[in-house]
Amino acid sequence: MRAIVWKSATVLILIYVAVMGFLGPVPEREILYETIRNLYFHVPMWFTMTAMFITSLVYSIKYLNTKQESYDVWAVEFANGGILFGFLGLTTGMIWAQFTWGAWWSFDPKQNGAAVTLLIYLAYMVLRNSITDSKSRAKVSAVYNIYAFAAMVPLIFILPRLTDSLHPGAEGNPAFSGYDLDGTMRLVFYPAVIGWIMLGVWIVSLRVRIRNIKDKMYESSL
Repeated sequence: MRAIVWKSATVLILIYVAVMGFLGPVPEREILYETIRNLYFHVPMWFTMTAMFITSLVYSIKYLNTKQESYDVWAVEFANGGILFGFLGLTTGMIWAQFTWGAWWSFDPKQNGAAVTLLIYLAYMVLRNSITDSKSRAKVSAVYNIYAFAAMVPLIFILPRLTDSLHPGAEGNPAFSGYDLDGTMRLVFYPAVIGWIMLGVWIVSLRVRIRNIKDKMYESSL
């Protein structure tokens, strides 16, 4: 029953975000103009990616403490979810950059940091697939996952703020909270963050169920 409630809430929230995102009122800002609507999609993707990677980190630590296989499954699937939303964040950001900065890729510090972060997590997947023993794979990938998250924090949240950046909130650029995110937009932006994170959790839970079914089918065939 609870699953039906929160999944229904996810659908309703994202429908609301989509409708208000494309049709709702937005403040008129120079350079941004109507592209400011991408705030409801681009920024929540990064929130969701971060939430996915944090949860993946927690499950990796739990696995190292307990050696419970289910924690490894949740860790890898949350990492997969983080990679998915990371690429969605990069894509929506590139579209936004083309219209506001005049180029798909400007080698902005935050762009570069996000790209390197995704490469680090893609290497995490390659590492997992290169180890055949399940216990060794889970242990090594859990340790790598901790280091991957430790690398993500400075790459995305610290280093870009220490250098010149086109992104809001860096080197004197006004942050969205003080420049673009007015009261009207907050009514859509905050639900967007919640809705996209809930969608990410929904996707991960489905992938875990599919993985468990495949594992049971493989065990029964032996």
